[in-house]
Amino acid sequence: MDRRAFLASSSLAAIAPIDLATLVAPSAPPTLPKRIRGKDISEVQAVAEDIYARDNAHGGGGLVGALATRAMQWAVGLLTVPCAEPLGAPLHAAVARLGIVVGASHFDTYAHDDARVAFKIAADCAEEANDWLLRAKVYSLLARQAVWIGDPDTGLTYAEKGLVRSDRLTPTIQAMLHTARARAFGKMGDIGGAMAAVGAADDAFAKSNPQDDPPWMSYYNEAQHHGDTGHALYDLVLLKDQDPGQASRRFEIAIEGHDDSYPRSRALSGTKLASLLMAKGDPHQATAIGHQAISDAGRLTSRRAADDLKELSRIAARHRRIPEVAYLRERISATLQT
Repeated sequence: MDRRAFLASSSLAAIAPIDLATLVAPSAPPTLPKRIRGKDISEVQAVAEDIYARDNAHGGGGLVGALATRAMQWAVGLLTVPCAEPLGAPLHAAVARLGIVVGASHFDTYAHDDARVAFKIAADCAEEANDWLLRAKVYSLLARQAVWIGDPDTGLTYAEKGLVRSDRLTPTIQAMLHTARARAFGKMGDIGGAMAAVGAADDAFAKSNPQDDPPWMSYYNEAQHHGDTGHALYDLVLLKDQDPGQASRRFEIAIEGHDDSYPRSRALSGTKLASLLMAKGDPHQATAIGHQAISDAGRLTSRRAADDLKELSRIAARHRRIPEVAYLRERISATLQT
């Protein structure tokens, strides 16, 4: 069906959804400006922050993912437009920032190749802009993605690349990268490496001053730091039978500190804490925490959050004769089906 036929039609009822999708697709590529203007850069920055907020509140799937993809296509197109020298670095920095949030959104839905493309563009743009802080953020995310998909060795390499010229990085950003190292070592089951990296992250974070950080690092607060380091210690507990106490305390701080702007982060820490307690502690306490995590995760289009819930259900199976645990597992199943 073409647009004229649609406009002549009086009803949507006879039109297949796939035809409607074709009808609303752009009939031509968007028109790029003839030269880069300051307002073009401001638009990219604003869209990046909007996608970032939506991704954290809702997850990277659905409309958020669609918005992210189209925004990235537009921003990459801007790189082909003539640009006066003073605007070159700001443009590349803005596209780098957008690539970071778009890549993170794709990572959350396991569109890993799309995420890598966005991260690669972001890394190249950050280097073109000579922005060491954005460069470090890209490599932190590449490290976390590699660890998540079961390649901690590559993840460690990315984290180390991000720490190159650490003298140019703020303590907060150094802490972020050391937590990425810790998570890689934790997934490897390297107790010494993970504990040393957690210690380095704690030392760097103790020197953190938010006024020294770019605005986009404001998310890395006490809650984020403790959640990230808690994930590294979580792997040591399950893989190497380490004491769960320190990991539990860190997750508790993370859950308490994440407000409603970051339900995914709160859900991820809550689900991990519930799994930890289900495996090594009190299943009744784990169940209560698990229900809280389900309430957060159930609102998200996040495959990471969904997979963590599946892991909690698997670990909880050892206590399935306890009625409260059985109900928790039923609720997880129902949540994952919606």
